Amino acid sequence: MNVTTPCHHHPDAGCTKKGRTSATAHPLDPLSREELLSVFQIVREDSDFGYDYYFETVELCEPSKGVVRSFRQGDPIHREARANLFRKDRGGVWRLIVCLEKRKIVKSVYFASAKPMIQLEQFVAIEDAVREAPEFIAACKRRGIVDMSNVCIDPWSAGNFGVPDEEDRYIAHVFAWLRLRENENFYAHPIGGLNAVVDIKTNKVLRVDDHEIIPVPMQEFNYEAQFIEKPRDPYKPLNVVQPDGVSFRLDGHQLTWDKWEFRVGFNSREGLTLHDIRYDGRPIIYRASLVEMVVPYGTPDRGHYRKNVFDIGEYGIGKLANSLKLGCDCLGAIQYLDAHLATMNGDVVTIENAICVHEEDAGLLWKHWDFRTDRVESRRARKFVVSCICTVANYEYGIFWYLHTDGSIELELKATGIINTTACHPGKPGRYGKEVAPGVLGHIHQHIFCARLDMSVDGDRNSVVELNTYAAAEGADNPYGNAFYEEETTLQSELQACRRVNQETHRAWKIISSDRTNHVGEPTAYKLEVTHPVTPYVAAHSPSGRRSTFTSNHVWVTSYHPEERYPAGEYMNHSDGSGGVADFVKQDRPLVDQDLVLWHTFGVHHQVRPEDFPVQPCIFTGFKLMPSGFFDQNPGIDLARETNEASCHAQADR
Repeated sequence: MNVTTPCHHHPDAGCTKKGRTSATAHPLDPLSREELLSVFQIVREDSDFGYDYYFETVELCEPSKGVVRSFRQGDPIHREARANLFRKDRGGVWRLIVCLEKRKIVKSVYFASAKPMIQLEQFVAIEDAVREAPEFIAACKRRGIVDMSNVCIDPWSAGNFGVPDEEDRYIAHVFAWLRLRENENFYAHPIGGLNAVVDIKTNKVLRVDDHEIIPVPMQEFNYEAQFIEKPRDPYKPLNVVQPDGVSFRLDGHQLTWDKWEFRVGFNSREGLTLHDIRYDGRPIIYRASLVEMVVPYGTPDRGHYRKNVFDIGEYGIGKLANSLKLGCDCLGAIQYLDAHLATMNGDVVTIENAICVHEEDAGLLWKHWDFRTDRVESRRARKFVVSCICTVANYEYGIFWYLHTDGSIELELKATGIINTTACHPGKPGRYGKEVAPGVLGHIHQHIFCARLDMSVDGDRNSVVELNTYAAAEGADNPYGNAFYEEETTLQSELQACRRVNQETHRAWKIISSDRTNHVGEPTAYKLEVTHPVTPYVAAHSPSGRRSTFTSNHVWVTSYHPEERYPAGEYMNHSDGSGGVADFVKQDRPLVDQDLVLWHTFGVHHQVRPEDFPVQPCIFTGFKLMPSGFFDQNPGIDLARETNEASCHAQADR
């Protein structure tokens, strides 16, 4: 591995300044380590709570937009935290608002039917409970497996299928594999036809489902370098160097690059969040984040029909963030931000280098050769990158936000890791999957994401316009049959704005300003470029379909409400499907000249192939927000001329 000289930075989150209530510089900064410890202490010392309560999530309770916008550096900062609590001896979730300045709980609401997320700290206990269960040991023995230390268990959220012994419980549904030797890839050896259901609070195995004995595939398919017998010759070094330093500035959690400025946030549920995104001082998005993802598997096979996991709402993707490595995950001149998160037991875990920030070359931005004068002008583009990578059991998800020279904003998701495998009889994978190795089956599935974009295009008063392209009718106005045009329709209310893509009309959507026009008199706007729409195949009325109604539309638009945060509901584990964006829009609030939230559903339709194993090359999904009349001309027209002096003619390999 060839590593260039790094430019990396670890911000000091522990500096307390006079006049502030906490170790922070801005009202939107994530909770610091000290603030999290204060929340734990306040809850422990409250007479209504104490040490019998566990912490599901603790995050910043973001102040109102008015408070944020009126803040000036040096002003006192009054901080509050959201904390979700649960107990092992009672059901439900307690939602608290904790005032750090007053050191007290200022609000507490109990949700009796809610189930907390499955916590990372619970994974090992679930695995141990299953391996020690007599029924599971017996089922493994029937398959010739006697050393239970080699059995690997992945806990999955169980969904809500109306199974009597699962109702009102906090449960996990598990799948199993066999590891043949130390560090070997156990996903190559699925223990097919065997599942268990575990009560997470008691660590009791409620049920072992032994559906069918399928021979465990024993051929090894490894990915670690130590197991690769004949690695190819390495590439010659391709270094990304910035000898004069970087073109961006990181000040705490505030980033400025070129004409862009915004704040970076992070929490245990959403992971990476971006705040107050501006170009040349003009607001575009108040808050942007990935708020849900569901992975429905397309098989009715026993045990596997339950695989419909909500990785953000049922686990919290922020807790699963990687500690990124310079020269491997991040290439070039890098700066990092750490993430401080709460554990269920009231401790702070720090993920070092959880967030990577850097800039990249982005190819040609624009060029023109005037052949009459033989004069050429061209400019190269750059993009600014804010990223994190999260591991959810077998899968890795890379979350990359790009801010481009041309004024566009892009979210790119990279899915890699290892596909979820099960066993099949060799040569007989069935209709719902593909055999990726002899006896190893990967089921067809989807990764469906939802981004929440609190828009603020030149201010909070916005409207949404749908664009459709039509061919003009042949006739006097279209004598040559070549005419087509774009039609704009302003969406008046939330129910009217429940929309799906239409490739026949190249449908798109613009968020337009109600208060500013460009130099041709049109409202300034940003357009949603839907690049990866997904058609869901889970029946809407099915147990899994009822819980993922947000996937039924590619675009939803709602009038802003601070408590409408998650498209599938606030408490997803064992949920009934209520409380999400499909319920928000039933209010049918007006959308013209309003403070709007755009919800975009997109993803990957994953038709599994042998090349996805033993580790899947990155597959990509995402979307773009493009300026559409936001600028009066190409915003990159004023870039300075430059020639990259490090470029040279390639020498032949000798």
